[in-house]
Amino acid sequence: MNATLTPRKFPKKTLLTCAFAATALALSACGSGADEEAGADNGVEGDDVGVSLIVKTTTNPFFVAMQDGAEAAAEEHGVALTLAAGREDGDEDAQIQAIENSVARGDAGILITPNGPSVVDALDRAREAGLYVIALDTPPDPADAVDITFATDNRLAGQKIGEWTAGALEGEKATIALLDLFDDKVVSVDVDRDQGFLEGMGIDVADPQANGDEAATGTYSGGDYEIVGNEASQGAEDGGRTAMENLLAKNPDVNVVYTINEPAAYGAYQALEAAGKAGDDVLVVSVDGGCAGVDNVEQGIIDATSQQYPVKMAELGVEAIAQLATTGTAPETTEGLDFFNTGVELVTNEPVDGVDSIDAAAATDICWG
Repeated sequence: MNATLTPRKFPKKTLLTCAFAATALALSACGSGADEEAGADNGVEGDDVGVSLIVKTTTNPFFVAMQDGAEAAAEEHGVALTLAAGREDGDEDAQIQAIENSVARGDAGILITPNGPSVVDALDRAREAGLYVIALDTPPDPADAVDITFATDNRLAGQKIGEWTAGALEGEKATIALLDLFDDKVVSVDVDRDQGFLEGMGIDVADPQANGDEAATGTYSGGDYEIVGNEASQGAEDGGRTAMENLLAKNPDVNVVYTINEPAAYGAYQALEAAGKAGDDVLVVSVDGGCAGVDNVEQGIIDATSQQYPVKMAELGVEAIAQLATTGTAPETTEGLDFFNTGVELVTNEPVDGVDSIDAAAATDICWG
């Protein structure tokens, strides 16, 4: 799933990390390193070009697929890869430790899906030490805390499922439950998907960079709406189930459920099923497009999802750092955006006129494991 990287010259001071001396600019062939659990050092030694991939958690298959893609790309490009992860989504401390380990090890670069704003200072120190830092999936705040981000256009991903939902309702009142990621911190992927969904439905958002401050009632592009509330799911199945239970307790007439990701969507479905509301009476939409999530679309558990490509993000990230080491060039952002867009497709078996989509069978062919 490689894409062409558009090169630009990168300053020599950033190239000369302790991970590779001038005599080693031609990459040494080496395999990927062992997993680094919650930030423990895996012991990459010598003059190999080292890269650390630091994901949010390994309980979500999205990030497991990202690790798999990075390992394959590391083998192809002759990079020593170290894997690290938070213990759970939002675990900033483990990520900070993994960043510090990467600097101490003398890596050439870091690929990271940031767990929150507290990692920014550690990333700053890594860049000051000469490491090239790429965010995957989730841009940090501020975005320029890394050298570049490879990600889905999460705003667009949200807009796609919002447009589909508005069309699928066919003018029916939308009674909306919003299952977000966090309620105790602001992460761009959380805001962009939630706000993009509402924008796609044609609902006015108050602050486009904040969740939960929209008018509770009003009109969407097809009729009237009511927002029951926003609940944090932590991006997990059990969190999604609890969040859905809480929102059903507020209003059992929910007929639209937005979820931050597919594990949360499956948890929400379990709560709806227990309440006797799963099925045609409620539209459940999400973002990720993993193979399990696409199978949920096929089964009717999820009605529509926006498919993203974490394997591609990781492959391109490893390739970029390898290219930086060999040619002194770095990738550029996608035209008109402040990140490198790795693409998104709407997946549903119930297409809506005027909304481009692919079905679950097509999505299965290109989903990640």
